[in-house]
Amino acid sequence: MAKEISGNEQLNVVSMLGVSKRFPGVIANDHVDFVLRQGEVHALLGENGAGKSTLMNVLAGLYRSDGGTIEVNGKAANFGSPREAIEAGIGMVHQHFMLVPSQSVTENVLLGLDEPRFRMNLSRYNKKIEEIAEQYGLHVDPAAKIWQLTVGEQQRVEILKMLYRGAEVLIMDEPTAVLAPSEIEELFKTLRSMTAQDKSIVFISHKLHEVMEISDRVTVLQKGKVTSSGIQTKDVTRADLARLMVGREVVFRVEKKLVEIGDTVLSVKNLKADNDKGLSAINGVSLTVSQGEIVGLAGVAGNGQNELAETLAGLREVLDGEIIVNDKDVTNNPVKKGIRQGISLIPADRTLVGTAPNLSVTDNMIMKNYDQEPIGQGWIVNSTEANSYASDLKEAYEIMVPTIETSVRLLSGGNLQKVILAREISSEPKLMVAVQPTRGLDVGAIEGVQKLILAQREAGAAILLISEELDELISLSDRIYVIYEGEIMGQVDDGDIDKIGQMMMGARLEHIEKEGVA
Repeated sequence: MAKEISGNEQLNVVSMLGVSKRFPGVIANDHVDFVLRQGEVHALLGENGAGKSTLMNVLAGLYRSDGGTIEVNGKAANFGSPREAIEAGIGMVHQHFMLVPSQSVTENVLLGLDEPRFRMNLSRYNKKIEEIAEQYGLHVDPAAKIWQLTVGEQQRVEILKMLYRGAEVLIMDEPTAVLAPSEIEELFKTLRSMTAQDKSIVFISHKLHEVMEISDRVTVLQKGKVTSSGIQTKDVTRADLARLMVGREVVFRVEKKLVEIGDTVLSVKNLKADNDKGLSAINGVSLTVSQGEIVGLAGVAGNGQNELAETLAGLREVLDGEIIVNDKDVTNNPVKKGIRQGISLIPADRTLVGTAPNLSVTDNMIMKNYDQEPIGQGWIVNSTEANSYASDLKEAYEIMVPTIETSVRLLSGGNLQKVILAREISSEPKLMVAVQPTRGLDVGAIEGVQKLILAQREAGAAILLISEELDELISLSDRIYVIYEGEIMGQVDDGDIDKIGQMMMGARLEHIEKEGVA
């Protein structure tokens, strides 16, 4: 639990009063107040697109505010660059890491600093960085190359970069979005270690359970405005925070209708495929999904889930085995042929796989039907029809974007996911492969996405739901397979979390049941 705060004893290290920031067509921050105290974890909570990251980008020197005042340690501040911010003791760890993969941890930490200027004594600097890492519980090898590290370890390098530069205030932008549960636990230990040494943390998030666990106080934003400023976390409930975020009551339970299970749509038999390094990622996977059924696939990240989804969509070569969709062999079919046969993919990587970042919302919406009437006429795209189609989807899926001509790279994570969902669901798929469909989304958006998935189930689609959120898998799925090191450990249809957990660690279901452990 978060530690108790005695407000009178703590200094205000950051005071942002009446801060505003505008972009063309959007008021991202509308007279926002935010006060950070010494030695606290202060959560900045809100829906995707609520203005959380924008506000902290102003504090970190990436943007200049259009109004309001900022004070750091009692002195007026309006930083013109991240360098100015870090000189004042404020560092930001972004959701997407800024590291050079071919360089070591130490080299990345020192990158951009004035010292060392000409010659680098790596062993000396390795020792200095190791000491900082030890002080804050940041377990990482200073000599390791970035490409050799897990995502959680890479995040520790980003934190080390800020601490090495003398940061007293650390802004963490959606820090758990790319982490496995065990890595989140390690991160929280690090944050508590830092606040125990009088560092101050801004924890930008939309995950209510994490905010309740790690933060001392919470400020909530909704559509660029503060709905609650600096409330004690211990004085509110998840339901209170959800209501402040989205402006309405949020239902935390999923209501599934009874649906008659139809014919088998997907049949995967003894599938084998390699990962990007040429190593075996899928080793003899067999599974089925039927009409009107959500089948979950549970597993710790990196156990072959992404590779399986890519083989089903035609994005990765199948080395052995077969994929049958509606009684047709689609093994190693081109992507376009798979689309025509009703296969839809919501990929784990929204930016590099799910969208073309520099293209507009309209262009991304029509990617699956640009060559079909009325949008496509021969080699020509009817821009009027395309824009009308995109506008309808924008309204239907409540995508917050100034215009449909906006590049999708400018959208928040939640709105980017809505673009992908709108495109994939509007194609009325026979088989939907959804990989982490709610990752990085706020509580309101998660509720919306889950309703959309359930609606597809009711419409008769077969859905393979791949997620690391066990609660989500159990509440949405009719059956759950568990994958470990590219192999299926077993299947449960009763949501037995003990069995699922043991299988995720490599125990086969038959062994669990034989030994009577579960």
